[in-house]
Amino acid sequence: MTAHAPTLPLRSGGGIPAVGVGTSPLEGDECFRQVMAALEAGYRLIDTAENYRNEDAVGEAIRASGIDRSEIFVTTKLNRRWHSVAGVREAFEASLRRLGVDYIDLLLVHWPNPDQDRYVDAVRGLQAIVESGGLRALGTSNFKPAHLQRVLDETGITPDVNQIQLSPYSTRRDSREYHEAHAIVTQSWSPLGASSAELRSDPVVERIAAAHGRSPSQVVLRWHYQLGLATIPRSSNPGRLAENLDIFGFELSSAEMDAIGALDRGDAGILDSDVFGH
Repeated sequence: MTAHAPTLPLRSGGGIPAVGVGTSPLEGDECFRQVMAALEAGYRLIDTAENYRNEDAVGEAIRASGIDRSEIFVTTKLNRRWHSVAGVREAFEASLRRLGVDYIDLLLVHWPNPDQDRYVDAVRGLQAIVESGGLRALGTSNFKPAHLQRVLDETGITPDVNQIQLSPYSTRRDSREYHEAHAIVTQSWSPLGASSAELRSDPVVERIAAAHGRSPSQVVLRWHYQLGLATIPRSSNPGRLAENLDIFGFELSSAEMDAIGALDRGDAGILDSDVFGH
């Protein structure tokens, strides 16, 4: 029997799988094959976005898999043009159509885009959809603590999830502490580093991997999991997909956790969401 990732609890109820699969930048048949392979390997969280232009392929793979829709957690994200209460509704309905589903598990504001100053209304729009039905949980992506605090101050809304760029090279302590204080799940994108090859070949990671008889990727993903973080590593290789999900049968010591966390290089490699976004 294929093993699945455990879930982390969400503020709104239910849970989110601790490990999912990211689908960017794959489109069309490539994305379809990747999602099919991921579902066969045991993944039950598929992460897509309007901006990836692959929601249709994700939906096709979910239907072709034969797995009940209720067993699969679908996350997608909306772009800056929809940052208004009415716009978010329009984006949500368009994603439903492209995915070919009748509900979405988690919809994220992809970037705050503070230059247009409408991300607070975008979160209001998500909350309205949750309340009216068709959306199970609402979230943000690439929001800094200041962005989240402004949303909370102006609306009283706290997202279920904030998806941010996070790896041992960029540990984002300030964001993680804010999320923990507000019961927001931290979901790491690029969890293996912006250049995963560099992190996988880091001597510290290689040493710990050898000690456990595990791959460097498994050690890094286990580090995220033991911090209480969800991850969405990207791969289209069936062997790598299976490897990335197989992180629940060993445990890192506190000294090993600290050694990996000490690789932090600050925010040098992080896209600044005050200036970048779409």
